[in-house]
Amino acid sequence: MTDPAASEALDSAIAVIGMSGRFPGAPDLDAYWHNLLGGTTSISDFTEEELLADGADPDEIRGRDYVPAKGVLAGADRFEAALFGFNRTEAAALDPQHRLLLQTAWSALEDAGHDPLGAPRRTGVYVGGGVTEHMLAAQTDPRLAAQIGALQVRILTDREFLAPWISYRLGLDGPSLTVQTACSTSLTAIHLACQALLLGDCDTALAGGVAVDTVHRRGYVHYQGGIFSADGRCRPFDEASGGTVPGNGVGVVVLRRLADALADGDPVRAVIRGSAVTNDGAARVGFTAPGVDQQTAAIVEAWTTAGLDPADAQYLEAHGTATELGDRIEATAATAAFKGALGTGSIGLGSVKANIGHLDAAAGVAGVVKTVLMLEHAVIAPTAGAGRPHPGLGLDDSPFHVVTEAEPWPEPEYGRRRAGVSSVGIGGTNVHVVLEEAPVRPAESGSPGPEVLLLSAHTEDALKALAGRLATALRAPGAPSLADTAHTLRFGRTPLAVRAYVAAADREEAATGLAELAAGRTVPVPAAADDLRAIGEAWLRDERLPWPRRGRRVSLPTYPFGGESYGQLRLPTGSARGPQSQGPDSQGPDSQGLESPGPDSPAPEAGAAGLDASVRALLAETLGLDGAGDLGMTYFAAGGDSLAAVHLVGCLRDDFGIDVPLTLFLEELTLDELARRIVEAREGDDALDALLSEFEGA
Repeated sequence: MTDPAASEALDSAIAVIGMSGRFPGAPDLDAYWHNLLGGTTSISDFTEEELLADGADPDEIRGRDYVPAKGVLAGADRFEAALFGFNRTEAAALDPQHRLLLQTAWSALEDAGHDPLGAPRRTGVYVGGGVTEHMLAAQTDPRLAAQIGALQVRILTDREFLAPWISYRLGLDGPSLTVQTACSTSLTAIHLACQALLLGDCDTALAGGVAVDTVHRRGYVHYQGGIFSADGRCRPFDEASGGTVPGNGVGVVVLRRLADALADGDPVRAVIRGSAVTNDGAARVGFTAPGVDQQTAAIVEAWTTAGLDPADAQYLEAHGTATELGDRIEATAATAAFKGALGTGSIGLGSVKANIGHLDAAAGVAGVVKTVLMLEHAVIAPTAGAGRPHPGLGLDDSPFHVVTEAEPWPEPEYGRRRAGVSSVGIGGTNVHVVLEEAPVRPAESGSPGPEVLLLSAHTEDALKALAGRLATALRAPGAPSLADTAHTLRFGRTPLAVRAYVAAADREEAATGLAELAAGRTVPVPAAADDLRAIGEAWLRDERLPWPRRGRRVSLPTYPFGGESYGQLRLPTGSARGPQSQGPDSQGPDSQGLESPGPDSPAPEAGAAGLDASVRALLAETLGLDGAGDLGMTYFAAGGDSLAAVHLVGCLRDDFGIDVPLTLFLEELTLDELARRIVEAREGDDALDALLSEFEGA
């Protein structure tokens, strides 16, 4: 007989149908898994020359207690601005965390087999981030405020708007919440997203977090008794542990109710069986200190919600900061929660912070992604650099053993592979999530046959990179069927401007064609595939043809984001915060080809010709245009929006004495025509002033 409580718990299960992340040493999840499996430490050590080249304070880095190490996120300043509808000025002002989270959300939806610009209705967003140097510099820079408006600066840089930007640019109409619980932010976001799905607030949810305090190479100052390691390494639960190391990263998961995901044929990667959140309240020695009882409560409540016992776990991905107090309290709390385990040392214990450092607001999602990958591969990854367990933690008499080498994860005799993931935030917010391996997906249906793979990208280079990734994926063990690949590329990707197609009879032929495309060579179409050629040629012409749904969504390589470097705004060297007038990467105020106006800017040129030139320069500056040729675009095509229009109306009034209605920017005018209309408005005012003066003098 089926246990009603167990059935009810399964009905409340949440499917992880897609995920994406970028972590130190790992530009994608394949690299992340490779590093995890190999126990790789991806924390970087910097030379003095590297730190100085990135603008570090010479006096600080030469101090005795400065540690030149961090988990660095490569390419954190690069952004495909045009793909997300941002002009160059906006992209340069946009905080790097916003840029990375937008791209990661896009990739996560693609990984789930959904078109990022055609996601399911009622898709919610639950994300959070940290404080950044860029945000502090931007919000205290009067020149930037004069250039694009103070409100626009705040909207483009404040972490408060991380979730709304994703909802707006991807057209997602579910709840949009920016979550902040310090170090447990992203796991709290995942918990809240699960609750929203179960309550019916949304039917699909994006959840995760980002932490990029700076895109530059930076170390930190070690203080005796502080949380940071003296040697630049993080060793959770280890006898050599001495503190944590900061790191940057970003991760997003796509969630749906399990029943809905199975019914719609989504590629389920893992299942969230339950989650819980608590706070230590006043039951701790200080505000920043963790507490035992409520950490234990979060774990027990999460497993109870799942209809399971903590003893059903085979692995615990711990918060694991490697601080003396933090590890001791977490080990005590976890031991109390998992005390019913089958035997001493039966549950594996680890923390990804040993690999990549402490990712602050993105720490929890980094642990979730790691655990999902382990469940998928049925392998428990080692804790990087793990040695002897710390004798003061009592692990020898606990249900745990620290995983020091990659271990096969056998299927339990009873039940499924299951794991817990914990996260603890300064301020006392504890979160625990129960993960379970995905249900076995039914075997492929239908007979194999020739297919056409439709590819598109924003640039030629991106298209070649995508083709190369797909070729590799189709040759990998366990590769998806050709029909499922074609189906996912057709229905799970946004059609972009640069296009190509490959027609093939089987996976190997498709992989060969994709490799040719990646190399920039012409891909021949088999003579017997005229019908596929017709579909492919129609795709190139952007013609919409009926497409039979004879496949299912599968996980495929996602968009190869690159884009140009937009750098970040900086605080002055040696300053905690303050105004900064330099542009991205501190190359000067015209690093985007534009000079920011400021209090000392020269007055507009006199005369009609001078006024026309000044107005055009203002439009170009605000919209980040490259040259006069861009003035043939309309205001909105150039990336303008209502806030920029309000700013322009104010600048025209204050700097030029021209009053124009806001509605002028809503008309379908080219920027060239818009500039002419603005100048005409000033000339009309001058003519009226002259006429009034004539009457007054009569």
